[in-house]
This record gives sequence, C-alpha cells and structure tokens, in this order.
Amino acid sequence: MDTISVNKFRDNLKSVVEQVISRHEPLKVTRRAGEAFVVISADDWEREQETLHVLQSNNLMQQIADSLETHQSRQGYQPTKEQMDEITGI
Repeated sequence: MDTISVNKFRDNLKSVVEQVISRHEPLKVTRRAGEAFVVISADDWEREQETLHVLQSNNLMQQIADSLETHQSRQGYQPTKEQMDEITGI
C-alpha cells in the first residue's frame, strides 16, 4: 500500500482519488501527529466487506471446504460440454 502525507493528499485530491479508483489499490494517508487513514474506492470496500462476511460465516466456510474436498477427489459436479461452452461464452 502506498503512503502519502495529508498535505500532499489535499493538494492533489482529484488525481489521487482517480488513482485509487483506477488502480483498485488503497492509499494510506499520514498526518503529522502520527494518525493515519486509508482511502479506498467504494467498489473495493464493498468487495472487502463481502469477503469478510464469507470468512466470518462458519456455514459458508464449511461449504467452501466441502466443495474443495469434492473437487480434489474429483467427486464434484462436472458440467457438460454444452454447459461449459455457455459458461465460457464459446
């Protein structure tokens, strides 16, 4: 994560925000007093929240673990060629 001073952030607000949005990378903004904050695009923040929701749900994590186990043992769902063509857009 890149870091920038609050003064530089303020002076270049528009271009810095555009970079955060286009690069999909958060930016740490430091203050002279040592306190800092992070700037992140709304889309990236929402994705982070969804990921945290999944990681905090024992039920969803168990479903992922079960799915991984069936995939590794090749006992999971196998789509047909037609379904794969539809999925991949071929």
